Amino acid sequence: MLPEVRQVQPGDTVHLCVCGRSPQAPDCPDTCPQGTSLTIVREQRLLLCRCGRSRDLPYCDGSHNPPAPGWRGKWQRFWLGH
Repeated sequence: MLPEVRQVQPGDTVHLCVCGRSPQAPDCPDTCPQGTSLTIVREQRLLLCRCGRSRDLPYCDGSHNPPAPGWRGKWQRFWLGH
């Protein structure tokens, strides 16, 4: 499962899951006390975790991918998407 790429604008507010259990991941219901609200200060793209395995929730850290075996595997994953 790939991360969600979300384009946000200054002034936008997003409520994001940090526990990894939201059924609407990466969004979090407003009633959840563990969610985090972010108010965006500059235009940017957020890479948001949808699998719940990231150690940096709500952001994707690539934990959904198994480690690449060696330098060649990392190179192929980066350039070829394997």
